[in-house]
Amino acid sequence: MGEIPELLERAAQLSALDEAAGAVRSGGGGRLILISGEAGAGKTALIRRFRADHPRLLRGACDPLFTPRPLGALIDLAQQSDGLLGELASSAGRSPATPVAWAQAIARTARDSPGLILVLEDLHWADEATLDVLSLLGRRIDTFPALVIATYRSDELDRGHPLRRVLGALGGPARRLTLAPLSAAAVRELAGPHGPDPDVLHAVTGGNPFFVTEALASDDAVPATVRDAVLARVARLGPDAAAVLDAVSVAPPYVEIKLLEALAPDGPPLSNGLPSPNSLSSSNSPPSPNSPPSPNSPPSPNSLDEALRAGMLESVPGGVAFRHELARLAVEESLSPHRRLALHRDVLRALLGGEHPEPSRVAHHAEAAGDTAAVLAWAPAAAGQAAASGAHREAAAQYARALRFAAGLSPASRAELLERRSYECYLTEQTPDAITALREAIRHRRAIGDRLGEGAAHATLARCLWCGGYPDDAAAAGREALRLLDGLPAGPELAVAYTSQASIQLNIEEYAATLELGEVAIRLGEEHGVPEVVAHSLNNIGTMRLLAGEPEGIGHLERSLALAEREGLAEHVGRAYLHAGWAMTRARAYHLAPWLDRGVTACEDLGLDGWTHYVLAYRARYHLDQGRWAEAEADARYVLDTVGDVPLLRVLALSVLGLIHARLGRADPWPLLDEAHALTSGRAELQYLAPVATARAEASWLSGAPVGDVLRQTWDVALRRRAAWLLGEMAWLERLAGAEPPVVEIPLPEPYALQWGGEVEAAAERWRLRGCGYDAALALAGAPDEAGLRAALAGFQRLGARPAATIVTRRLRALGVRDIPRGPQRWTRGNPAELTRREVEVLTLIQQGLSNVEIAGKLFLSTKTVHHHVSAILRKLGVTRRGQAAAEAARRGLTAG
Repeated sequence: MGEIPELLERAAQLSALDEAAGAVRSGGGGRLILISGEAGAGKTALIRRFRADHPRLLRGACDPLFTPRPLGALIDLAQQSDGLLGELASSAGRSPATPVAWAQAIARTARDSPGLILVLEDLHWADEATLDVLSLLGRRIDTFPALVIATYRSDELDRGHPLRRVLGALGGPARRLTLAPLSAAAVRELAGPHGPDPDVLHAVTGGNPFFVTEALASDDAVPATVRDAVLARVARLGPDAAAVLDAVSVAPPYVEIKLLEALAPDGPPLSNGLPSPNSLSSSNSPPSPNSPPSPNSPPSPNSLDEALRAGMLESVPGGVAFRHELARLAVEESLSPHRRLALHRDVLRALLGGEHPEPSRVAHHAEAAGDTAAVLAWAPAAAGQAAASGAHREAAAQYARALRFAAGLSPASRAELLERRSYECYLTEQTPDAITALREAIRHRRAIGDRLGEGAAHATLARCLWCGGYPDDAAAAGREALRLLDGLPAGPELAVAYTSQASIQLNIEEYAATLELGEVAIRLGEEHGVPEVVAHSLNNIGTMRLLAGEPEGIGHLERSLALAEREGLAEHVGRAYLHAGWAMTRARAYHLAPWLDRGVTACEDLGLDGWTHYVLAYRARYHLDQGRWAEAEADARYVLDTVGDVPLLRVLALSVLGLIHARLGRADPWPLLDEAHALTSGRAELQYLAPVATARAEASWLSGAPVGDVLRQTWDVALRRRAAWLLGEMAWLERLAGAEPPVVEIPLPEPYALQWGGEVEAAAERWRLRGCGYDAALALAGAPDEAGLRAALAGFQRLGARPAATIVTRRLRALGVRDIPRGPQRWTRGNPAELTRREVEVLTLIQQGLSNVEIAGKLFLSTKTVHHHVSAILRKLGVTRRGQAAAEAARRGLTAG
């Protein structure tokens, strides 16, 4: 029996797709639609029905491989197109393009052919490079006329899944469509002509459309599982057709006809000993198989036709594929071990017999075939290709694949693989794995007496240990690197060791040592031609000088960034933006704020997840200091939702959120601040201590509690490190709380120096020039007279900072002032959600059905600003969708009357 043709309970989603396609064709800007649902929810069926009305649609699907092939879905999609996209697809195997190049090509193609529709299916299997392209398209979707549709399985996204981070970042630009299970009524309608008890069928399948369809198509009693239903259909096929299904099942996502011809049953096994495409020691030329492809006869056309007629397979561009991935899995899992092994060997042989074999695909089948030589030849090549595409997580997985087969390699070769894997793990926040791999590499280097390699590995280990939150171990590893390299001829390894030590000194903010070690590293790096070391050390010196309040430091960072961009040093590009964020938020140097948005974009484009998160964390602090509560909360929450257990990132984000709660008085800040404080246990670095101590001190002041004990440890460290900006902030908080802070024996930066000199109005003006309105009000809160306190009150009230406004009001009353302003009156009484005037304006336009782009045009705002307002509205109303917000607004009477 063929596939059930009805597409029930999907009319709303189909209509949304049709409307979006029409809007794009009519010049309404681009659209991004995300379609989610559990496996078998009907995402593919919905796209197939949509495609019937939009035949020019281009479609690509991600692969369910052990390690995804970089940009595989985009390459498949582009092969259906001419022009720039077609050129990228044809060159992908030889010279992979970056995600930025793919996004630019799609945008240019859309501008040349308005109304372009692209479908990327099964993003839960996507590689990082594909996700980077999606992220780029989502951020820029309103700049080119294309409809981008992406599907994914919602039930396969755990907390750390890379796709979840992309979905969180897309936010406003994307429209989300969810495919829910079928209702009992829909199952009853489907089951009616076929006889099974519909209530039992609904209970057994849970309303999953694929389960229902497969169960009904089996012509038997309702199977206990979908596997039984699929295999019951397979059992009705002839042996040749069943063999076709076996062959297609082991080579997702589809099998080319030419490849299928080589997968006839009973072909000779593939021998080991395949040459390397890019071995650890030799050439870059593609390998040739040791024996020609199997000469056995291909499956007959009738057997393939039978499999297609049975509804198990379907024709796709370039070959055939299972209609449903769950059916493919059921068939693959039913294969006996020796049958599965033989098929993978046949696929491997066939792939190697073709032109330009794709390394990731070859490596997948080589592992499944148990072919050690092929894995060691092709997995590193696949890793290199993935890294070049910005898919660093996939690169790490490919190196891990090679290491599983590396027992027979020399210790030096194993160490090299381990070091490569460690670096890719380091770039993707898999820090424990990076550390483990490096320590194993060090054991191999030591075992063969490779003192130079061991020293270099220790220098790299120091960096990983610091990022993992082990500062003492990092310092010890750095010292060990210098010990091992001492006495050996100076070379690149010694340069790396010196810059690593300079970085450690920077992280503890030891000014003199950072500059001294950094200058030595720059000299060695230039002498031995190591641009990575020069870029790294320029960064160390520039960041240290900015932290110390020396504006000249930005010149070093700019030189570091320029060198990194010129040499293609992705890590050091990200590090420049990360450290600019760290230094500018410490020294309130917000004339450098454009670095933050540029940094987020650059790090995302380069696939640097960890660096992106740090820049976002510092951008959250910047928004906080500028009084942009919604923007600060959005960035901080995104960081918390995506970083897992990275201590410093959580400290930064928790501190920002805790301060927002404390300053606005809307929620208890202490659970957040206590969690942040717990993460500083055993730490002595101001990066950890400062944001937590100042946030807890301010929250204590706002609640009327003393602040001295909260600040004591951080005060001592800040004095040793001569951290003038931090000392000024802490001392003023103690003064506001009524205590006399310890004596500060170093010059304070201008705003704080003016405050301590009694010139609070002048200090407030300096803060306002930096955009820091809350700090300006804090300065005025220490004024001895009515005029200064009134100005402080007005500042706090403008920002909605009610707890601080309450403290200043009490001080005014203590001076005998009675005509104290109550603050801005709520401009509409029916506003229990405490929306701002601008938020209600945006909400009114949401109720009218306007998009973010249209709202931005109406209110003369940027689309990004509108997105932040929409996020704040959804949060305050306790809803997750724009339609729900409109309904809730109508219920509460939230209008701009």
